Amino acid sequence: MPAKSESNFIGIDLSGLKLRAATVNAEGAIAERREAPVQPDSLIAQVTEVVNDLRRNTTGIEAVGIAIPGLVNRQNDRVVVSRYLPATVQAPLHAELMEKTGLRVELENDANAAAYGEYKIGAGSGSRDLFYITIGEGIGGAIIINGKLWTGASGFAGEVGHITIDTEGAECQCGNLGCLETVASGPNIVRRAKERLHQDSTSSLSRLGLNKDFTADDLAREATEGDDFALMMLERTGKYIGTGVAGIINLLNIERIVLGGGVMQAGDLLLNPIIQEAKQRAFQPCFEATTILAATLGTDAATIGAAMLARDAAVS
Repeated sequence: MPAKSESNFIGIDLSGLKLRAATVNAEGAIAERREAPVQPDSLIAQVTEVVNDLRRNTTGIEAVGIAIPGLVNRQNDRVVVSRYLPATVQAPLHAELMEKTGLRVELENDANAAAYGEYKIGAGSGSRDLFYITIGEGIGGAIIINGKLWTGASGFAGEVGHITIDTEGAECQCGNLGCLETVASGPNIVRRAKERLHQDSTSSLSRLGLNKDFTADDLAREATEGDDFALMMLERTGKYIGTGVAGIINLLNIERIVLGGGVMQAGDLLLNPIIQEAKQRAFQPCFEATTILAATLGTDAATIGAAMLARDAAVS
């Protein structure tokens, strides 16, 4: 049976430098919010404190969902791999939070959580099947089939950031060469832009060259203001992502592809090259059955999605 309308849930997103938490009702609306710098070495105490703080202001809290930056095995509630959480935190996280909060706690990969949020009340609303891609510090993905997250044999499906785009490309953190993440994540877009600035004298007029510490956000902003070099870098990044998207379309014949994460703040300047490249590379009947669009929940996606997963876990 569905959650009662007066039920409330807590969603917590640990995927960035900030912990983002919120109380979310059964329809996905946020009431209270909390933000604080993530404290990796005292994470369990920090999350417990945030949960208790939110409970003081909202009645009917039934469960907590937590979006984790890393691989999460939902079958045994363990964080298997995370670049950002110390090993001493990963193993006991679920059991200790259950004990300290007295609430049911659901852990999920951050891309899966964000995908679920977009599917329920964001850009994926109304679709049956969805592939979600988040493009930020890294690149993650998630698959929803018939309304359910499809996580694969061991819980790790959707790692689109580690599909190979260039067999002779740069080495990825995963050990492979030429992964999508090596050319299209935020830090790697910046790396490629800096390399091009040093190699190509025609790019010297770009305002990005005046700031050696520019970020992917800076590049996107300059592109929106008409900087030709920044526009070119976004277009080329879109081609890489579009190549990956075409592969997804051909493999899954998926109804909807939603693109989120910080890099997508560039909006249509990045989305349009992605769509054009996917159109050129995908099997046409499959492409025509797919809608490709930008996410709509922004930084709330994983928070809302984690809360919605906690809601639906109780009735699954």
